[in-house]
Amino acid sequence: MRMYDLIKKKRLGEELTTEEIKFIIEGYTADTIPDYQVSAWLMAVFFQGLTPRETADLTMAMAQSGEVLDLSEIPGPKVDKHSTGGVGDKTTLVLAPLVAAAGVPVAKMSGRGLGHTGGTIDKLESIRGFNVAIDRKSFIEQLKTTKVAVVAQTGELAPADKKLYALRDVTATVDNIPLISSSIMSKKIAAGAQSIVLDVKVGSGAFMRSLEDAFALARTMVEIGNNVGRNTVALVTDMDQPLGFAVGNALEVAEAIDTLKGQGPTDLRTLCLELGAWMITLAGVTKSAAEGKSYLANLLDDGTALSKFKEFLAAQGGDVELVEDSELLPQAKHKLDLLAPRSGYVQAIAADEVGTVAMLLGAGRVTKEDCIDAAAGLILHKKMGDPVKIGDRLASLYTNNEDRLAQAKEILMNSFKIGEQQPPAKKLIHGLITVENI
Repeated sequence: MRMYDLIKKKRLGEELTTEEIKFIIEGYTADTIPDYQVSAWLMAVFFQGLTPRETADLTMAMAQSGEVLDLSEIPGPKVDKHSTGGVGDKTTLVLAPLVAAAGVPVAKMSGRGLGHTGGTIDKLESIRGFNVAIDRKSFIEQLKTTKVAVVAQTGELAPADKKLYALRDVTATVDNIPLISSSIMSKKIAAGAQSIVLDVKVGSGAFMRSLEDAFALARTMVEIGNNVGRNTVALVTDMDQPLGFAVGNALEVAEAIDTLKGQGPTDLRTLCLELGAWMITLAGVTKSAAEGKSYLANLLDDGTALSKFKEFLAAQGGDVELVEDSELLPQAKHKLDLLAPRSGYVQAIAADEVGTVAMLLGAGRVTKEDCIDAAAGLILHKKMGDPVKIGDRLASLYTNNEDRLAQAKEILMNSFKIGEQQPPAKKLIHGLITVENI
């Protein structure tokens, strides 16, 4: 088998066999196939596409390129959740203990963030003492006892995907739905879950800007999951404005805790209940998502989910006292309020610009080597559709670098659009993709 022939075959639009795809991924991971040949193959894929079977084979080849987590010794069905990313997306912090409180084990290997804010691991590291690097044996034992563990993803998980993504990034082949889908799903499959719930974001603060592209990505990932034996569903959810009010690592932790206390933002609570309902339904705890939402709402309202969060923090060395005292989280030295320049209604909030502001304040990374300021970020006081009067607070900015406040304030002001007419209510959930409606 020669890489030259496989490049030519895909360039002509022909379908590659399972063995040929495995040959490419194994060879590239082992450095026996050079970057320039894989680059040529990626460009052929970009223009010719992959069939559903090819996409599933590529996903499995990447998942099997490194360690595949075996969760079989943990009793019960295991369900994972993945979000394609957005501004203020702290759902894992709520969902992990909430679903675990329903009796479903939640074993998550999460990443660090690159962009507007940190990833789930960065958020958890803003909690004093929290250990994201527990060993495999402790990880499994914690899942048996508390039913929830979240650790940093290692380079041993789907290493082919990491290498292939770096090459796609420099060859203008990132924006391709089969390649995006296989990248995401390879890591989820390697993480060991039997069922997967996907949160595909769409809007100005998401990777997918159009509904058409978001639904196409959701359908492809659901198809991959079910083709390789994983029960998979996807929700397409809105990211035209930040989720919740807080954007920033410690600020988002505090908002997640408020949500677990039943006091969080309506949109965050609604989305967590919807995603969680599908997680426990796929696990067989409830017969339908509607029943699941009701069940999980009770766990939020009666304090069961909050108790599980405390148990989760304690198990991984985190300071449980901050649950009752948010000032134990990192605090910024400098704060600046953004005031409304006119009266009217908030017609739009450019989520991507809000993300830029958070990164400028220190909440995110431009490169993987950058350090994150856990206290940095912003809190919105108004969302789309809210009435405002001149001088009302639109947002509060937090940072330990005072020099960044003026620029951040200017960008954030431009992200708000205030007009005389109240805009129509924005849908939070645009649709659901299951194996039945792909």
